[in-house]
Amino acid sequence: MKIESQHVVSLTYDLYVDQDGTENLVESATQEQPLTFLFGVGQMLPKFEENLSTLSTGDSYDFKLSAQDAYGEYDEEAVANLPKEMFNGTDIPEIGSILPLQDNNGNRFQGQVVSVAEDAVVVDLNHPMAGQELHFKGNIINVRPATPEELSHGHAHGADGHQGH
Repeated sequence: MKIESQHVVSLTYDLYVDQDGTENLVESATQEQPLTFLFGVGQMLPKFEENLSTLSTGDSYDFKLSAQDAYGEYDEEAVANLPKEMFNGTDIPEIGSILPLQDNNGNRFQGQVVSVAEDAVVVDLNHPMAGQELHFKGNIINVRPATPEELSHGHAHGADGHQGH
C-alpha cells in the first residue's frame, strides 16, 4: 500500500549524524520495535515525511536532511540561566541532565544542563540534534489506513491499530 495522508506508517530506520567526518549511528528503529506514526498530521519532521511520501510497503529508503530541514541551525542565543530558586529544595540538576520545561504559554520543551553557576543553572534549549545533517536509512514495513479512533486522537495506536500495554 502506498503512503498517503492519514495512513499509519510503520518503518525501520537507522539515523546517522556526521561527527568529525565520520557517520555515526545515533538512533534505530528495528523490525521488532518499528517507528509507527500517523502520516500527514505534523508528528514528524515535514521533510522526513516528504521523503517518504512516494513510498509503499516493502520499499527501502536512504536520504539526508539538512540541519535547516531537520532541527534547525544551532542557536547560540538559545541558552537560558535559570535561577537556582526555581529548584526550591530539590536537588540542583547535574550537568548533562535533561530538564522538562514549560514556557508562559504552557508549551512544553526540554533543555540540557550545560553548567551550574553560583546562583543559576545554565540550560541549552537547542534540540540535541540542532545544527546537524541527519541521514536516514530504512524500510517501510507496513502502511494502512488509520482507524477512526486514531484519526480522532491524532496519533497511531501501534502497527496493527491496537495500543499494546
